[in-house]
Amino acid sequence: MSNLTLAPTRTVLVDRLGARSAAANITMVVAGAALTAGAAQLVIPMWPVPITGQTFAVLLVGTTLGALRGALSMVLYIALGAIGLPIFTEGSAGWHVIAGPTGGYLVGFVLAAVLTGWLAQRSWDRQIVGAAVAFLAGTAVIYAVGLPWLSVALGQLGYPNDMGATLQAGFLPFVPGDILKAVAAGVLLPVTWKLVSRAKK
Repeated sequence: MSNLTLAPTRTVLVDRLGARSAAANITMVVAGAALTAGAAQLVIPMWPVPITGQTFAVLLVGTTLGALRGALSMVLYIALGAIGLPIFTEGSAGWHVIAGPTGGYLVGFVLAAVLTGWLAQRSWDRQIVGAAVAFLAGTAVIYAVGLPWLSVALGQLGYPNDMGATLQAGFLPFVPGDILKAVAAGVLLPVTWKLVSRAKK
């Protein structure tokens, strides 16, 4: 961790790949939203919060696109789903999804993309520990918004919404997967950086 820094480098992975024009930036934002939409369809059904591939996609988008483009990509994803495109989990859509038990996680996606992108702009994604910590930090942000929202929603639906019930419904089943995602990021991102850097020499 001693080599990690909070000083910005600004360059994230897509910049290294040459995505600097306005058209390229727009394409990357749309691609990030599309990746998240696709990952939302990888589902292990559970209620009220299913296990999906979304969070990995969100954190990957934030890390590779940077804070601003990552956040815009998540805002686009949420907006398109809200107006009716079937891109939320299991092809769902509409404002009722955002207002429902999982709406807080969707809002958390935007903030998580900002945080992971911010850390990537400080080169955290170029080291094993830094990439894993960035993913865990982004995950924590998603829960920080998602769990209180879930608790309120469960109470409105007449279900128990005490801390234990909320953690069981929206946190504990996901911890093993979150750890695996962080480990995967710790391997995938630094290796990708090395491959790209070699190719650009």
